Amino acid sequence: MEQHRTRPPQSRPSRGGTPLPPQAGRGGTRTARQAGARSGTRSGAKAATRAGAGVPRACAPVSPLVQAVRRFPNPRLTGLGSGLFCTASMFTLACLVQLLFGASIVVYGVLFLPVCALTAVWVRRADLVTAVVAVPIAFAVGLLPIADSDGGFGGRLMGLVTALAMHAGWLYGGTLVAGVIVTVRKARMMTRKAAQRRRTA
Repeated sequence: MEQHRTRPPQSRPSRGGTPLPPQAGRGGTRTARQAGARSGTRSGAKAATRAGAGVPRACAPVSPLVQAVRRFPNPRLTGLGSGLFCTASMFTLACLVQLLFGASIVVYGVLFLPVCALTAVWVRRADLVTAVVAVPIAFAVGLLPIADSDGGFGGRLMGLVTALAMHAGWLYGGTLVAGVIVTVRKARMMTRKAAQRRRTA
């Protein structure tokens, strides 16, 4: 008996002349579906991440005092600038005290404390020590318009020395305020530098 030879079926060319891409059958369809599902999942995750990033985080309520402090000007003065600021401020305040309060050294001393605090806060970190030095000088210069004097340079100088001796408490108080603020700022600066060294290490 004769055995008929079976030939493998030959793929027919497409009408356009361009060969069709190979199809992987059911397996290829499943792979395409899985790839589409993965891409959809990734795009959804990215969209969710973007949406979550756009939503603002819940912030803790800030007290009105903190908001007022943040709106307050915060310049950075050099050592010379802080000295000039403190001296000019105290001299101007002394002139106002002489005109409005009859040269009251008590009012002058009360105004001296916030000026000392501002000088210690506004001086830059590299010149923190100069704030403590500039404060007593500014207090002495500001006493010139309101110190009692008999006339002449010698009398005004003696009145200045007498006022410094009798009202030294205000001088020590203002210097103490400036020293405490400068010490706190110096300690914070050293803590930040130590933390940066740890991070770099």
